[in-house]
Amino acid sequence: MFLTLALLRNRIPGNQWIGKHRRPRFVTNLMKRNMIQRLEIEAENEYWLSRPYMAKEQEYKHNTERRRAHFEAVAAAKSKFPEHKFASEHLGHLNVTKKWESS
Repeated sequence: MFLTLALLRNRIPGNQWIGKHRRPRFVTNLMKRNMIQRLEIEAENEYWLSRPYMAKEQEYKHNTERRRAHFEAVAAAKSKFPEHKFASEHLGHLNVTKKWESS
């Protein structure tokens, strides 16, 4: 038993890339460079998002006219419904021959 443990100690059971006892993935220079590049992009985004274009007083209700025009355009587009029809108008083409009335 001790010989078996000594010989098979470093074996990774099952699939070597998933699970609790998986093969460790070594960090390469390319991985480091990509991570640093992503962190720099994120830092730049945080920089620009921390400096607003407009002040709070300018931003308050600055787009009410555009929102109202957009709402009216959507409401006008939705109001183009066809007229109401009864089921007899929709199914009138089925009344070609009425054999039960003629007999």
